[in-house]
Amino acid sequence: MTTEITETERIPLRVFAEKAYLDYSMYVVLDRALPHIADGLKPVQRRIIYAMSELGLSSTSKPKKSARTVGDVIGKFHPHGDSACYEAMVTMAQPFAYRYPLVDGQGNWGSADDPKSFAAMRYTEAKLTPYAATLLTELEMGTADWVPNFDGTLNEPKLLPARLPNILVNGTTGIAVGMATDIPPHNLRELAAACLLLLKNPKATLAEVAELVPAPDFATGCEIISDASELKKLYESGYGQVRMRARWEREDDGPNGTTFVVTHLPQQVSPAKIQEQIAEQMRAKKLPLIEDLRDESDHENPVRIVIIPRSNRVDGDALMAHLFATTDLEKSARVNLNMIGLDGRPRVKNLREILSEWLGYRIATVRRRLEHRLGKVNERLHILDGLLIAYLNIDEVIRIIRYEDDPHAELMARFGLSDIQATSILDLRLRHLQKIEEMQIRGEQAELAKERDKLVDLLSSEAKLKKLVGTELSEDAKKYGDDRRCPIVARPAAQVLEASEILPSEPITVVLSKAGWIRSAKGHGIDALGLSYKAGDEFLCAVEGRSNGLLILLDSKGRAYSLNPRELPSARSQGEPVTTRLDLQDGAAIVTLMIGEAADRFVLGGSDGYGFIAKLDDLQGRNRAGKAALTLEGTPFACATRAPASDRLALATAEGRLLLMALSELPELAKGKGNKLIGLKDQDRIVATAVVPQGSALELVSGKRTFTLKPSDLEHYAGNRAGRGNHLPRGFQRVDALNVQAGKTT
Repeated sequence: MTTEITETERIPLRVFAEKAYLDYSMYVVLDRALPHIADGLKPVQRRIIYAMSELGLSSTSKPKKSARTVGDVIGKFHPHGDSACYEAMVTMAQPFAYRYPLVDGQGNWGSADDPKSFAAMRYTEAKLTPYAATLLTELEMGTADWVPNFDGTLNEPKLLPARLPNILVNGTTGIAVGMATDIPPHNLRELAAACLLLLKNPKATLAEVAELVPAPDFATGCEIISDASELKKLYESGYGQVRMRARWEREDDGPNGTTFVVTHLPQQVSPAKIQEQIAEQMRAKKLPLIEDLRDESDHENPVRIVIIPRSNRVDGDALMAHLFATTDLEKSARVNLNMIGLDGRPRVKNLREILSEWLGYRIATVRRRLEHRLGKVNERLHILDGLLIAYLNIDEVIRIIRYEDDPHAELMARFGLSDIQATSILDLRLRHLQKIEEMQIRGEQAELAKERDKLVDLLSSEAKLKKLVGTELSEDAKKYGDDRRCPIVARPAAQVLEASEILPSEPITVVLSKAGWIRSAKGHGIDALGLSYKAGDEFLCAVEGRSNGLLILLDSKGRAYSLNPRELPSARSQGEPVTTRLDLQDGAAIVTLMIGEAADRFVLGGSDGYGFIAKLDDLQGRNRAGKAALTLEGTPFACATRAPASDRLALATAEGRLLLMALSELPELAKGKGNKLIGLKDQDRIVATAVVPQGSALELVSGKRTFTLKPSDLEHYAGNRAGRGNHLPRGFQRVDALNVQAGKTT
């Protein structure tokens, strides 16, 4: 009987959890989310590129099913989900996502409208692009460190020997544990020029480098509108934002003469989303300057959004500035130059540090390539020396091979050959034993000796090595580079147009019913009494104004509310309850309306005989609950006044008295009770009011009868504030309304 002894390590849960979390976070940082400065790739990207090269999917070969590539990647090198692996592969193939794509895809690989709309991997095919060769051509030249794959059955390159600074050429994004990276793409030729500067002058300043790499260069070709100082600060710190703006142009072929065509969008902005954002404003009637919106994008024009203005008088610059401010036509891209350095540590680096560190890696890679080649050359020269000895002593060599028991050892002893040389001689075929072979050997020896001397010369001179690196950089930049796509034009942030600048000002009449239903009719002089009302409901009041005016509603408790006249339902319907837009207090109801400019003045008062003058802007409620405006015990009223210094206020009471007092006697307040307007006794109250301009007549309405007081007649009722006024003519002491006649105002 044997007893199995199991050792158990006991550690505090806190220590175990901390270690497990740190191990996981470092795995995510180093092996999943952040790119390496050497080749600019995350592990999954590097494994996809290497697996495709192992499948023979070079740029000149025939593409193979994407499923086969993904299968090789996750089966041999990357033991994770196939969908995540395929999505990483798709991103490297999308020309609107990658500045210089690494994968050449055939089939549906998504679109700028919906990058995630790519077909399943069983339907698509792919191979590598020509640019991907810059990552792979030197892989078999002794330049890479090889490490075992996840199950130890294969080896994979730890890093690819990139010939170009791919970390900045294509950039990348990623979210790790506690850190993230957002590296924008750049122009290859500009980066190569900056690298050449640092090769010639390692002490070049960041400002000098930034002159050659002034800004990112996105695949979509949008404008870079960040200020030069912002871009410089970004490259100095490694943090910041790049403001992008769509590019547009005018075309003279629309129904109204001119159309505005958006041709390039900011990075990662969908044309469909832009159209939806503009269309939403059009549906909300917030953008009447636009007549129509069309998407004319096709294969030749990947982005072509046509905006048709309502007329040729529309200011295109102002309209587009408004769209830049209210849609994703202008957008900021976050920049965080965080990457894994050559020391294996993640860190945010500035532009000069990135290029200098990458050049260090590139010089070391070229040195390893030359040393590897020098070793191969010396090895071949060593073999050729042995073969030459064999040809010069061919008869003796043949004798040894034919008659000696151990020809390998005899050859080494007889001619002083090494093991490798003796093996090469024994591996010779009979057809190579010709006189011409000796001449070929001597010729090859001469060429290899020349190459060896050149390699030794390069490896012994740091300056010559840097010159070789610079030459290769220039050649690759010429072969794979192109012109900058994103023009750099410093512009201020776009400003939203005011509603008065966008929306036309039209005459309207706002109508309110006794049940609290509100609506808006176009034009003035509307027969509000003749409109259709719900059963049991009827007309309460109406006010004439402009569609861009400020509409204030006053309730029975003295609270003021504001609504946008443009958002009111049409008078062709029966309107909608004000309670759908406002939160009225219990028992409160809207009793009167005011509309005008913010600076317009109104007389506010109550049937209890107190009031004051208020600016319309002071009555504007900022939310649905409104604001307290009038302190009163009776029913509020409001009358518009254009000239408070000369107008007079007419007040009719239930006792049948009329008082005309000067408005100049009233204070101007933002809210409150105000001053006493008229002297009232017992249960008397104010029943009708009107502001009477100089020289105007006043019409008394009593039931169906009317009586007009001429300007000269009105002087009989003129008095000071807080007076009782005089009795009205017999038969008109029950006043229902006061209407201003000549010179009346709205």
